[in-house]
Amino acid sequence: MLIGRYDPSLVLVSVLVAVFASFTALSVAGRVKQSRGYGSLAWTAGGAIAMGSGIWAMHFIGMLAFSLPITLGYDLWLTLLSLLLPIVVCGMALWQLREPELARSQLASSSILMGIGINAMHYTGMAAMRMEPGIVYDPWLFALSVAIAIASSFGALWIAFRLRQGAVGAGLVQPRPRS
Repeated sequence: MLIGRYDPSLVLVSVLVAVFASFTALSVAGRVKQSRGYGSLAWTAGGAIAMGSGIWAMHFIGMLAFSLPITLGYDLWLTLLSLLLPIVVCGMALWQLREPELARSQLASSSILMGIGINAMHYTGMAAMRMEPGIVYDPWLFALSVAIAIASSFGALWIAFRLRQGAVGAGLVQPRPRS
């Protein structure tokens, strides 16, 4: 087994990138609902790029923070694919937020899509690593990582929707009184 080490300054940068990307994505999510037509599409695309590239950058910086006593390289095309995946799934998830109400089924399907997309990004990024020996995954930990990504996506999308509504309290489909 190889013993690696983390560079604490790069780990901190990774966390700061994640916080900044989350803040930006939540801010943009509010604009998606407020806009119509091409504006809504532009805000959704911008949010997808901000959130997806932020997720990817946080992950990639975290990978760069980990040093192993072997030579590492990255496949360019798989690395670029790992960037594209979270942008696409974040765009699909943000598209759901444009609706005035969010049904549990919409939240669940968006969370599953986003969670699987984040995992696809992670494992595609790991597959892009060129090293000997290669990486071996434990199937149970792999399944757990998928479940955590879906649960985290559920929480993030629920928060984004609730903040966008400006609502207080829990619950999903709760029509706001018209004045």
